[in-house]
Amino acid sequence: MRFISTRFHGVLDYLMGIFLLAAPWLLNFNDGGAAQYVPMIVGAMIILLSFFTNYEADLSKTISMSTHLTMDILAGIVLAASPWLFGFASEVYLPHLILGIMEIGAGLFTARTPHTSHYAHTTGVRHAH
Repeated sequence: MRFISTRFHGVLDYLMGIFLLAAPWLLNFNDGGAAQYVPMIVGAMIILLSFFTNYEADLSKTISMSTHLTMDILAGIVLAASPWLFGFASEVYLPHLILGIMEIGAGLFTARTPHTSHYAHTTGVRHAH
């Protein structure tokens, strides 16, 4: 069941991206290692991906929503597993695991097409609802 709208997903993308960039300082794991850089890289990737996705929160309609959601799931898996993949689980793991699971959930539970028509979304012309 896909109950998250693409419009809301767009807002979540930018909020999650910004939070992931700031998380090492907000949650005190800014030691210059993988624990710090993995969420920052994922956060930057989420924001960049959002700029180019064909949905309401974009700047350019280059990437399909389906591709975007697949990338969200993959990024979430990497983020959630990163403490064990990169060997920093003994220092910090919970923020990476929780935010990774949230990213996976966003990818799984978001609608695959924007609520606007393809024509309206690619031309900027909006239809009345």
